[in-house]
Parts: sequence; C-alpha cells; structure tokens
Amino acid sequence: MTAAAPPADERLLRTSPLRRLLGRPELGSVVGAVAVFLFFAVVADSFLRAASLSTVLYAASTIGIMAVPVAMLMIGGEFDLSAGVLVTSSALISSMFSYQMTANVWVGVLVSLLVTLAIGVFNGLMLTRTALPSFIITLGTFLMLTGLNLGFTKLISGTVSTKSIADMEGFASAKALFASEFAVGDVTVKVTILWWMGLVALATWILLRTRFGNWIFAVGGGADAARAVGVPVVKTKIGLYMGVAFAAWISGQHLLFSFDVVQSGEGVGNELIYIIAAVIGGCLITGGYGSAIGSAVGAIIFGMTSKGIVYAEWNPDWFKFFLGAMLLLATLLNAWVRKRAEATR
Repeated sequence: MTAAAPPADERLLRTSPLRRLLGRPELGSVVGAVAVFLFFAVVADSFLRAASLSTVLYAASTIGIMAVPVAMLMIGGEFDLSAGVLVTSSALISSMFSYQMTANVWVGVLVSLLVTLAIGVFNGLMLTRTALPSFIITLGTFLMLTGLNLGFTKLISGTVSTKSIADMEGFASAKALFASEFAVGDVTVKVTILWWMGLVALATWILLRTRFGNWIFAVGGGADAARAVGVPVVKTKIGLYMGVAFAAWISGQHLLFSFDVVQSGEGVGNELIYIIAAVIGGCLITGGYGSAIGSAVGAIIFGMTSKGIVYAEWNPDWFKFFLGAMLLLATLLNAWVRKRAEATR
C-alpha cells in the first residue's frame, strides 16, 4: 500500500500572474484611478498639461503623506480621528515655541517632533490600557487638540493665527527641507512629492518585508489571536500611532514653512479625507487588509478629482459629491475584486 503524499505547503505553490494581480488590495483603486484620469483628460483640455499634472501630484502628496500611516493603522484594525488637527498642532508648536523663545527655528521643529510623537504614544497607550474603541479615544484627542490649538494660540499671540517666523534664524534651511520646490524641465515639483514617495516606499517595505509588517496584519486580523501566537499587540499599536504622529509632524512643518504663519482652526475634517484615501486604496474598515501603495493611489484619485473639477471649470461645490461617489464605487469595486481573488484560489 502506497503512503499518501503529504499535502503541499500552499506558500510553495505556483500562482499565476492573474491570480496574484487579483489578490492585490490596490487593484480596484488603480482601475478607478485610470478611469478618473481618462475622464478628466477628455472633459478638461488643460488637464494633460505638465504643469497641471504637477499640481495634481502636489495636491495628492499633501493628502498622501498622511494617508500612508493612516492606511497602516487601518490595516492594524484602528482609526485616528485626531490626525487632521494633529498636523495643525505640530505646526503651531514649532511656530510658537520658536517665536516665544526667540530660538533657532530648528529648536521649535525638534520640540514639535517630540510633542507630536508623545501625542501618538498617548493615543496608543489610552487605546491599549482602557480597551475603549479607537473611535472614542481619538475623538477625545481630536476635541482636546482642537481646543488647545485655539486656546494657546489666542493666549500667546492674541489672535487665531501665529506670528510670522520668516525672518528667524534657521527658517531658510527648514523651508528647504519641508516646503521647497525645484524645476524639472519647465515643471515645478514640490518637495512634498519626494516625502510622499519615500513614505510609500518605506511603508511598503515594512508591510511586505519585515516582522513588524506581519504583526500589523496579524493584529488587524484579530488582536486576541495575534497575542496568542506571541505578537506584541500593545507595542504594535503604539508604533502605528507614532507613525501617524510622525507623518503629521512632516505635514505640519510643510504647512508652517509654506505660509510662514498658521491658522489655529486648520485641519478639522482632514482626518476623514485621509481615511477616504486609504479606503479607496483598498483598506478594509475591519482591518487586516490593505497596502501603502493603495493609499497612494487613493490620494492620487483625490488630487485628480479636486484639481480636475477646476480645470474642467465646474462648480467646485460639487467636489464632495464626487468624492463621496468615488468612495462608494471604489469600495464596491474593491469588494468585487476580493471576491474574485478568493474565488480563484
């Protein structure tokens, strides 16, 4: 009697290129991005100009920088509703500390980094220690930061905006890092695009090539099951919130050094746009599924839509309608792609 052959390890089985393609979480968003691009290429004559595409990429980068860590956090099964105002908090801390202490601008920038990361740690600790939903924890942080941004700004400067720090030592070098631009031929490219591409590459490497990336997917798929097999759930979630805080610091410095002053009420509502970009890019609300590349594609769709409406000379009041429609369509398309991928396994 011949012994039955042992079952083959599914990780060693050859997978067809089509099956691998269908299994990619960003596939639906890529299809949507191509459709949006072709649509505005037809209805807006100026959309395909090099300068216009550069503007689209800049708009996408300002969202994409935050969408990357927000997507990683969602893959880990959590949300951060404070991400939008945290960007403003980061900018306010840099500006007010530098101005009040008459210090080199870089001192304010570093203090802002430490405080912003501390807020990320606070969110992570509150989540893991209280077992409350991240929606409640970060909603509380959102409200507190909104109040602190306005209260401290009015207390220190007497108005709702900070004082200009453009003439302070270190401003030029900080602006070069966070808010500069350079020419590629006849096209002006913002440095935020490079920050964005770097974060996407780093996040993709973390998710696909590191142990921490495996922990993120495991925690998002089920925290209890992940903990049972030795995944450090607490450290993973705190690390994810610190990632959101770090990106908020980058975005905040760009905001400050682009305009010299910061309005204390900025950032409210942007957290939803970051989440929308991640969801359009293939991240599941329930966690455990998604990619950094998908978040980038979602941000590109946002950039094409926000600027395409302008180039098409439509009423911009309709922008939120189109954004909401794309969110629903992308979610349905992503769900269909996942079902097709599962059916071919």
